[in-house]
Amino acid sequence: MSVSASSIARRLTGATAVAAALVGAVALPAVAAGHHPGDRSDRVIISAVQYDAPGWDNRSIRSLNKEWVEITNTGRHDVNLDGWTLSNEDGRTYTFRHFRLDGRATVRVHTGIGRDSSRDVYQDRRDHVWDNHDGTATLRTDRGRFVDEASWGDNRRHHGDRRYDESRHEGRRDHDGRR
Repeated sequence: MSVSASSIARRLTGATAVAAALVGAVALPAVAAGHHPGDRSDRVIISAVQYDAPGWDNRSIRSLNKEWVEITNTGRHDVNLDGWTLSNEDGRTYTFRHFRLDGRATVRVHTGIGRDSSRDVYQDRRDHVWDNHDGTATLRTDRGRFVDEASWGDNRRHHGDRRYDESRHEGRRDHDGRR
Protein backbone atom coordinates (compact mmCIF):
# COMPACT_ATOMS: atom_id res chain seq x y z
CA MET A 1 0.00 0.00 0.00
CA SER A 2 2.89 2.38 0.66
CA VAL A 3 4.15 1.85 -2.90
CA SER A 4 0.92 3.15 -4.40
CA ALA A 5 0.79 6.05 -1.90
CA SER A 6 4.35 6.97 -2.90
CA SER A 7 3.38 6.78 -6.56
CA ILE A 8 0.37 9.04 -5.97
CA ALA A 9 2.51 11.52 -4.01
CA ARG A 10 5.02 11.71 -6.89
CA ARG A 11 2.24 12.29 -9.39
CA LEU A 12 0.67 15.04 -7.26
CA THR A 13 4.07 16.68 -6.81
CA GLY A 14 4.64 16.56 -10.57
CA ALA A 15 1.20 17.96 -11.32
CA THR A 16 1.74 20.77 -8.81
CA ALA A 17 5.07 21.67 -10.42
CA VAL A 18 3.49 21.75 -13.89
CA ALA A 19 0.60 23.91 -12.66
CA ALA A 20 3.01 26.34 -10.98
CA ALA A 21 5.06 26.61 -14.17
CA LEU A 22 1.92 27.33 -16.24
CA VAL A 23 0.74 30.00 -13.82
CA GLY A 24 4.20 31.59 -13.86
CA ALA A 25 4.29 31.59 -17.66
CA VAL A 26 0.86 33.23 -17.88
CA ALA A 27 1.70 35.87 -15.24
CA LEU A 28 5.08 36.77 -16.75
CA PRO A 29 3.79 38.78 -19.75
CA ALA A 30 1.72 41.07 -17.50
CA VAL A 31 4.76 42.00 -15.42
CA ALA A 32 6.93 42.25 -18.52
CA ALA A 33 4.42 44.66 -20.05
CA GLY A 34 4.86 47.02 -17.12
CA HIS A 35 1.77 46.07 -15.15
CA HIS A 36 2.73 45.45 -11.58
CA PRO A 37 0.43 43.45 -9.32
CA GLY A 38 -1.34 45.80 -6.92
CA ASP A 39 -0.36 48.92 -8.92
CA ARG A 40 -3.37 51.20 -8.86
CA SER A 41 -1.86 54.24 -10.57
CA ASP A 42 -3.64 53.37 -13.83
CA ARG A 43 -6.89 54.28 -12.08
CA VAL A 44 -5.74 57.80 -11.21
CA ILE A 45 -6.28 60.54 -13.81
CA ILE A 46 -6.15 64.29 -14.20
CA SER A 47 -9.86 64.88 -14.54
CA ALA A 48 -10.05 68.69 -14.84
CA VAL A 49 -7.80 71.76 -15.00
CA GLN A 50 -8.76 75.37 -14.25
CA TYR A 51 -5.67 76.93 -15.81
CA ASP A 52 -6.97 80.50 -16.16
CA ALA A 53 -8.33 81.69 -12.84
CA PRO A 54 -11.60 83.60 -13.31
CA GLY A 55 -11.24 87.35 -12.80
CA TRP A 56 -8.04 89.36 -12.58
CA ASP A 57 -4.79 87.40 -12.49
CA ASN A 58 -3.26 89.00 -9.47
CA ARG A 59 -1.28 87.28 -6.78
CA SER A 60 -4.03 87.34 -4.18
CA ILE A 61 -4.73 84.08 -2.36
CA ARG A 62 -8.25 84.15 -3.78
CA SER A 63 -7.01 84.43 -7.37
CA LEU A 64 -4.31 81.78 -6.88
CA ASN A 65 -6.77 79.32 -5.37
CA LYS A 66 -9.13 79.69 -8.34
CA GLU A 67 -6.37 78.04 -10.42
CA TRP A 68 -6.39 74.28 -9.82
CA VAL A 69 -5.98 70.74 -11.12
CA GLU A 70 -8.32 67.90 -10.16
CA ILE A 71 -6.93 64.40 -9.63
CA THR A 72 -9.51 61.59 -9.64
CA ASN A 73 -9.21 57.99 -8.48
CA THR A 74 -11.61 56.10 -10.76
CA GLY A 75 -11.02 52.80 -8.97
CA ARG A 76 -12.81 51.39 -5.94
CA HIS A 77 -9.76 51.17 -3.69
CA ASP A 78 -7.81 54.05 -2.18
CA VAL A 79 -4.41 55.02 -3.61
CA ASN A 80 -1.47 56.33 -1.59
CA LEU A 81 -0.26 59.49 -3.37
CA ASP A 82 2.60 60.14 -0.94
CA GLY A 83 5.56 61.36 -3.01
CA TRP A 84 3.57 61.68 -6.26
CA THR A 85 4.22 64.87 -8.24
CA LEU A 86 2.13 67.25 -10.31
CA SER A 87 4.21 69.51 -12.52
CA ASN A 88 4.03 72.02 -15.35
CA GLU A 89 6.30 72.35 -18.40
CA ASP A 90 8.58 74.84 -16.61
CA GLY A 91 9.38 72.30 -13.90
CA ARG A 92 7.26 73.84 -11.15
CA THR A 93 6.34 70.79 -9.12
CA TYR A 94 3.92 70.03 -6.31
CA THR A 95 4.67 66.90 -4.26
CA PHE A 96 1.88 65.15 -2.37
CA ARG A 97 2.83 64.53 1.28
CA HIS A 98 1.04 61.95 3.41
CA PHE A 99 -2.03 61.92 1.18
CA ARG A 100 -4.32 59.00 0.44
CA LEU A 101 -6.98 59.41 -2.27
CA ASP A 102 -10.10 57.37 -1.53
CA GLY A 103 -11.68 55.18 -4.18
CA ARG A 104 -13.94 57.07 -6.58
CA ALA A 105 -12.84 60.38 -5.07
CA THR A 106 -11.35 63.60 -6.41
CA VAL A 107 -8.86 66.01 -4.86
CA ARG A 108 -8.43 69.56 -6.10
CA VAL A 109 -4.82 70.85 -6.07
CA HIS A 110 -4.98 74.64 -5.67
CA THR A 111 -2.04 76.85 -6.57
CA GLY A 112 -2.32 79.19 -3.56
CA ILE A 113 -2.34 78.90 0.19
CA GLY A 114 -4.90 77.09 2.32
CA ARG A 115 -5.57 74.27 4.74
CA ASP A 116 -5.27 70.79 3.22
CA SER A 117 -8.23 68.43 3.48
CA SER A 118 -9.34 65.19 1.82
CA ARG A 119 -10.90 67.21 -1.04
CA ASP A 120 -8.55 70.18 -1.39
CA VAL A 121 -4.77 70.53 -1.10
CA TYR A 122 -2.68 73.66 -1.61
CA GLN A 123 0.70 74.20 -3.26
CA ASP A 124 1.35 77.24 -1.01
CA ARG A 125 2.61 79.32 -3.93
CA ARG A 126 2.50 83.06 -4.29
CA ASP A 127 2.47 83.07 -8.11
CA HIS A 128 0.38 81.34 -10.79
CA VAL A 129 1.63 77.97 -12.08
CA TRP A 130 -0.58 77.14 -15.06
CA ASP A 131 -0.21 79.22 -18.23
CA ASN A 132 -3.42 80.85 -19.43
CA HIS A 133 -2.70 80.15 -23.12
CA ASP A 134 -1.03 76.76 -23.40
CA GLY A 135 0.48 74.23 -21.11
CA THR A 136 0.59 70.70 -19.78
CA ALA A 137 -0.04 69.32 -16.30
CA THR A 138 1.79 66.03 -15.69
CA LEU A 139 1.17 63.54 -12.89
CA ARG A 140 3.87 61.04 -11.86
CA THR A 141 4.22 58.42 -9.13
CA ASP A 142 6.73 58.65 -6.29
CA ARG A 143 9.13 56.66 -8.49
CA GLY A 144 8.77 59.04 -11.45
CA ARG A 145 6.49 56.75 -13.49
CA PHE A 146 4.18 58.70 -15.83
CA VAL A 147 0.53 58.44 -14.77
CA ASP A 148 -1.39 61.04 -16.78
CA GLU A 149 -1.26 64.49 -18.35
CA ALA A 150 -3.67 67.15 -19.55
CA SER A 151 -2.75 69.76 -22.18
CA TRP A 152 -4.45 72.90 -23.44
CA GLY A 153 -3.70 75.91 -25.57
CA ASP A 154 -3.31 77.58 -28.90
CA ASN A 155 -1.37 74.70 -30.44
CA ARG A 156 -4.09 72.22 -29.45
CA ARG A 157 -7.63 71.93 -30.73
CA HIS A 158 -9.23 74.48 -28.42
CA HIS A 159 -12.86 74.15 -27.41
CA GLY A 160 -13.34 77.81 -26.58
CA ASP A 161 -13.36 77.41 -22.81
CA ARG A 162 -10.83 78.30 -20.14
CA ARG A 163 -11.09 75.00 -18.35
CA TYR A 164 -10.02 71.51 -19.36
CA ASP A 165 -12.68 69.04 -18.22
CA GLU A 166 -12.19 65.27 -18.55
CA SER A 167 -15.93 64.61 -18.47
CA ARG A 168 -16.35 66.49 -21.76
CA HIS A 169 -13.38 64.69 -23.33
CA GLU A 170 -14.17 61.16 -22.24
CA GLY A 171 -11.17 58.86 -22.48
CA ARG A 172 -8.90 61.67 -23.70
CA ARG A 173 -6.06 63.38 -21.92
CA ASP A 174 -5.66 66.46 -24.09
CA HIS A 175 -7.61 68.39 -26.68
CA ASP A 176 -6.02 66.43 -29.53
CA GLY A 177 -7.42 63.17 -28.19
CA ARG A 178 -4.01 61.72 -27.37
CA ARG A 179 -3.52 59.83 -24.13
